[in-house]
Amino acid sequence: MMMDILMYLFETYIHSDAELQVDQDELEDELLRAGFHEKDIYKALNWLEELAALQQSDEHSAISTSAATSTRIYTHKEMERIDLESRGFLLFLEQIKVLTTETREMVIDRVMGLETSEFELDDLKWIILMVLFNVPGNENAYTLMEELLYTKEQGILH
Repeated sequence: MMMDILMYLFETYIHSDAELQVDQDELEDELLRAGFHEKDIYKALNWLEELAALQQSDEHSAISTSAATSTRIYTHKEMERIDLESRGFLLFLEQIKVLTTETREMVIDRVMGLETSEFELDDLKWIILMVLFNVPGNENAYTLMEELLYTKEQGILH
């Protein structure tokens, strides 16, 4: 349900260039009217706040330049949430320069921040799009990811 709220917000406000200066109470009311549960709304809004905080954090800029030649090793908990297909897709996006090591780590952080038991590749693609949209300087990567997300022939890509 949290993913549904995030996708709804992304498509309604971010992707459509709608006015983003919406009062939080107004936004909560709109989401309640749209049929989302209050608890899920708070979790989703908190998730978005944490995404914004990541963007301003120095934590991700501390990754060394040698990271470009290293391999990401996933923790057991990360592997439980991010299946093999999704991990492969993340690697693919790094190889074609859609994701940097920094944005990949932000994506993994936000995936792990989701409170959901069901998570699949399509959800990952939306998270990647949200992260790329929120990090300045990733306009080209965002556009490419958007094309990958909306293309009908996804089987060709991987």
